[in-house]
Amino acid sequence: MQPRREFGGLMAPIGGGPGDGSGDRSSDRFGDRAGDRSGERSGDRFGDRSGGPDRGPGGPRFGGRGRDFRSRRKVCAFCVDHVREIDYKDVSRLRRYLSDRAKIEPRRKTGTCAKHQRRLSVALKNARYMAMLPYTATHIRGS
Repeated sequence: MQPRREFGGLMAPIGGGPGDGSGDRSSDRFGDRAGDRSGERSGDRFGDRSGGPDRGPGGPRFGGRGRDFRSRRKVCAFCVDHVREIDYKDVSRLRRYLSDRAKIEPRRKTGTCAKHQRRLSVALKNARYMAMLPYTATHIRGS
């Protein structure tokens, strides 16, 4: 029985069938990815990722010069100010939570907690209904 090689979960025999004289055509079809892998490099397929003096095992850090600046977790502005109710008439505060296209910004961008995000969306929708805030961006409405 011929030895078998695994390609993406499928088992295929190495070499052609007996007597067809085709040899190993897998290197023709798959380029350099297939064929004889006896000289395969050690490590993973993306090359050596072991670091130098300013590199960790995953490659260079954000910033490029060895500094590790991770984004700080944003805090909810309503929790900091101990706001009990979000007033829909406070347009200057509500406008911060709308994008330039007048979409409600998500929690991951603004940092508001889940409870205040729900109340904020209700207040924004009330302000839109009362025509204090736009439903769409002004440059879109003109065309």
